[in-house]
Amino acid sequence: MLKLAAVDIGSNAIRLQLTRCSIFDGKPTFKKLEYVRFPLRLGQDVFSVGRISNESQKKFLRLMEAFKILIDLYEVDDYMACATSAMRDSDNGQDLVEQVKERIGLEIDVIDGETEAEIINKAIFPYMDNQTYLHIDVGGGSTELNIYVAHEKIASKSFQLGSVRKLSDIDNSSVWNKMKSWIAGEMKPSFGKVHAIGTGGNINKVLEMANKKPGKLISLKKVKEMQQYIASFNMEERINKLQLNPDRADVIIPALDIYMNAMKLAKAPSILVPDSGMKDGMMQMMWERNRLT
Repeated sequence: MLKLAAVDIGSNAIRLQLTRCSIFDGKPTFKKLEYVRFPLRLGQDVFSVGRISNESQKKFLRLMEAFKILIDLYEVDDYMACATSAMRDSDNGQDLVEQVKERIGLEIDVIDGETEAEIINKAIFPYMDNQTYLHIDVGGGSTELNIYVAHEKIASKSFQLGSVRKLSDIDNSSVWNKMKSWIAGEMKPSFGKVHAIGTGGNINKVLEMANKKPGKLISLKKVKEMQQYIASFNMEERINKLQLNPDRADVIIPALDIYMNAMKLAKAPSILVPDSGMKDGMMQMMWERNRLT
């Protein structure tokens, strides 16, 4: 039996998951022991002024200290802490990572978009069959696209397009054009019909609100209907009537724009939502590297 911890430092929120892993009937099983999601929006600072503010740095250090305490209390065998778009785009991100290592003893890897995609792919691979898939992962600061044909990755690209970036009024027209050109160039007619598979907190929330279970399909038409439904409420109503977290209530609309545009460009009529993502991919990677030692 192994106890593993994954820390996902995103642009909109930061997550810690603690998991117990064991073998049953010859296969690995994963049991969630603890999950904490804290709404520290590092991307709001980075995408507007290029660096993490002093106030956010203080909160981040306190949060990493709290996460380290939980990791130690659960006596984990291995952990991974990965920071994505906001931290890698920040002028002072690396300094903050070094502070965490020196003061708290927690090592954080600031990963690039390609590595981020590889980790997430570990989580979604079991949900795909031999057909053609466009994997769409929308975060606060970046969107990762991957094309799979018969379980083989054909192409992968990270775009500086995310829900928090869109809220920051950044002109994304050139990035949209790059995404359009990339999908058009990489999605060959010989690949046949394209299916979308989506990861990220916002598409997971839409799946939940549509009363569908993880691993089920949701049509492009239904995603559009859900976006229009959510947009019909103001922020206060989204938080109190729809029960959305405050840091979800504002980014969900621009996030869904990205999913839907990618689906339209790939001519994918529906999207499979496995409710798996970065932290699940990290768990799989840790399981594999510990299983081999």
